[in-house]
Amino acid sequence: MDLQALVDTMPFANLCGVSLVSATADEVLGTLEWHPDRCTIGGTLHGGVLMAFADSVGAICGFLNLPAGASTSTIESKTNFLRPVGKGSVHSVTTPLHVGRRTIVLQTLITDDDGRKAALVTQTQSVIA
Repeated sequence: MDLQALVDTMPFANLCGVSLVSATADEVLGTLEWHPDRCTIGGTLHGGVLMAFADSVGAICGFLNLPAGASTSTIESKTNFLRPVGKGSVHSVTTPLHVGRRTIVLQTLITDDDGRKAALVTQTQSVIA
């Protein structure tokens, strides 16, 4: 599977710097490097960047769980920010919590380089036939 081709389907994910490590229906692993252009006041990664990161890797996991011919769209997303990230990279692990006929619920854990939890995101995606 061409991981970069999956990211390339979402131009905004490329703009944000999303990179994939691996991607299967059961787990999507991603990374995003700290960069000053992605920061908020105080030099930490902006919450919107972390949300976009989680939404992007979640979209890929949702896509990999779709039935043939279907598409998906995020209909709800909940983010808990747990710690600021002011250097290095963040890493994501996305897993499906529920794969149904009409919705897919995914959870993305974002950690820093030291393995400390930075954010936890739960999103629901609609399955569009």
